[in-house]
Amino acid sequence: MNSNPADQGQGHSQGTAARAFDDLVAEAEAAPTEGWDFSWFEGRATEERPSWRYAESMARRLARASASLDIQTGGGEVLASAPTLPPLAVATEGWPANVAKATAMLHPRGVAVVAAPEDAPLPFADGAFDLVTSRHPVKAHFDEIARVLRPGGTYFAQHVGPASVFEVVEYFLGPQPDEVRDARHPEAERAEAEAAGLEVVDLRAERLRMEFRDIGAVVHFLRKVVWMVPGFTVAAYRPRLRELHDRIQAQGPFVAHSTRHLFDLRKPV
Repeated sequence: MNSNPADQGQGHSQGTAARAFDDLVAEAEAAPTEGWDFSWFEGRATEERPSWRYAESMARRLARASASLDIQTGGGEVLASAPTLPPLAVATEGWPANVAKATAMLHPRGVAVVAAPEDAPLPFADGAFDLVTSRHPVKAHFDEIARVLRPGGTYFAQHVGPASVFEVVEYFLGPQPDEVRDARHPEAERAEAEAAGLEVVDLRAERLRMEFRDIGAVVHFLRKVVWMVPGFTVAAYRPRLRELHDRIQAQGPFVAHSTRHLFDLRKPV
């Protein structure tokens, strides 16, 4: 059977694209997801950083503290980046794989890592810390934060804001209701913090550009940040992933936006 050369070229192109898709997805599925090290995304995805430079600001506060607690520390990467830690430094984490990673990273720095479920009361005495920090907690339990802070102590944290990366979320799940889009709103969290007796010293919010440059970056992101598309698997979303791969190939990076807000809270004396 004779074939049109143009058809042969098209088939070859499609086959190459299919192999690229399969290779990218397989690579992303094989990548480890524990901890909050995002170096795997180098060259494959980008995200603007908030202007307040959380890790650097946190490090300056840690250098002045006498007893600190880092809540939901992940793999301990952000806390470990601080050049100077207080005489007493503690971190909590709820995911077992992250507990092991944080322990290996932080114990040599003298940090005690405590396995603690995210929704359970903090396993510490009242007024145990003069500084509590957290980068991207799943939920901030302000009543517990206020309890473990000493009078005059500070909660300094960067939170994920409302509708963060929802371009990705809604690509896979469809339009989300207002109550889902508005969850984690900084003003709602401000009200919760004030109800727990904390004073708001500063609250800032920013919306930041993200780019996913290949489908592997999308897959790794959804495997790592599991609450974005709950129950995500490549098998369940393969047709949509393939469509997105073709879109990126044709149009360039898939653009989304993260939202972040900075809390500087104080427990009254």
